[in-house]
Amino acid sequence: MHKINQYNNNLNIIGGNIKMLRINRQLSQEYLCARMQTMGYKISRSDISKIENNKKFISDFEVLGFAKALKVNINNLYDGLE
Repeated sequence: MHKINQYNNNLNIIGGNIKMLRINRQLSQEYLCARMQTMGYKISRSDISKIENNKKFISDFEVLGFAKALKVNINNLYDGLE
């Protein structure tokens, strides 16, 4: 069985929604990074940039962390995706 590591040459599918939600809330990557770090996530501003540009894999617990940090329902991170 072949393991899927990418989808349309992307390492995640929600990076664009994370970026959109962050910008709509007028949060910088640095602020989002700090918010996630205070919640215990080991993430850098560079990691957030890579995630937003679909160049970094995101784990399920990081998805939950982004939802909490952005104060949205986890389903909002998947809006508009099939």
